[in-house]
Amino acid sequence: MSQPKPSEYTAFDPMDPLGVDDLLDPEDLAIRDSVRAWAADRVLPYIADWYERGELPQIRELTRELGALGALGMPLTGYGCAGATPVQYGLTCLELEAADSGIRSLVSVQGSLAMYAIHRFGSEEQKLRWLPDMAAGEVIGCFGLTEPDHGSDPAGMRTRARRDGSDWVLTGRKMWITNGSVAGVAVVWARTDDGIRGFLVPAGAPGFTAPEIRHKWSLRASVTSELVLDEVRLPADAVLPEVTGLRGPLSCLNHARYGIVWGAMGAARASFAAALEYARTREQFGRPIGGFQLTQAKLADMAVELHKGILLAHHLGRRMEAGALRPEQVSFGKLNNVREAIGICRTARTILGANGISLEYPVMRHATNLESVLTYEGTVEMHQLVLGKALTGLDAFR
Repeated sequence: MSQPKPSEYTAFDPMDPLGVDDLLDPEDLAIRDSVRAWAADRVLPYIADWYERGELPQIRELTRELGALGALGMPLTGYGCAGATPVQYGLTCLELEAADSGIRSLVSVQGSLAMYAIHRFGSEEQKLRWLPDMAAGEVIGCFGLTEPDHGSDPAGMRTRARRDGSDWVLTGRKMWITNGSVAGVAVVWARTDDGIRGFLVPAGAPGFTAPEIRHKWSLRASVTSELVLDEVRLPADAVLPEVTGLRGPLSCLNHARYGIVWGAMGAARASFAAALEYARTREQFGRPIGGFQLTQAKLADMAVELHKGILLAHHLGRRMEAGALRPEQVSFGKLNNVREAIGICRTARTILGANGISLEYPVMRHATNLESVLTYEGTVEMHQLVLGKALTGLDAFR
């Protein structure tokens, strides 16, 4: 077989140096481009101001628009959900996080945690009540697992649900809950006499409050809350009937982590793009700094890690499509991609020099956001131990 002549190769694309777009179907590209255009129009012009103010002032309007895009509960089928492929969902997460991690977190919690829990473990009545409105963005959901004293060890949760006649009564606290104070329904996990169960707690239930957490230096354009349950009485049909034990919440977290594998590369891509453009135009010592060897070395290393991470995300997406994706493989992706994304942001900051700390550029905002992403849905240490156990067969968690 003859090899193409150099002139027959397609032009080198600095933003797609490996030609990964060639792996995508036309529908994949159309979905990606529509989400990218939405983010460019509805998020990027305002995000620096929202971040500086520590607010997401248009969250309900934005959520409805994301519902119209089909981005909420995107891989789920039926009940108004888009039924998209895992890769299409991943591309959506990448584009949203390229705008801001807070926007991607909104979508991840809504779809991969709250809606996924109801879709997989809920009754038909629960699905019909909640999922269509959540898919449309008319109802926002949140997911209550982490507690003030129990993050990486959810088995130690103190939130309890006890039977009182046919009702359930919930008491406890949840912490660091995305969407909490704006949610119409909270999926809350609690200890019962029969094991850990999931409950659907509607906003406004007596005894249920969700004070917003302020003074964050990360994910500032995201609503983060505490959930307080003070003898919250729920009817018998508030419990998710199809799961008991930690398998329920952990399977939801695994689904959310998959979106993070893609999303982190969006933050990295935005930071790399900012650094590349800056290096081409910023002049020092009489020429653009991109013409210096040390700057080119930084850009080359950033590009290598960025596109290795995108390839890893794509590979995991295809495995999920085939029904072959294991939790350990998701941990592999989350551990690598978030860690490398932070490294890319920090290197990009050095290329921008003092301008790297300014909100006129996205780099520091992405870097600080990723400090939260590094921790939530499993810390670095937890994913290292997941992989360590898989590699050795020995459990080092306890």
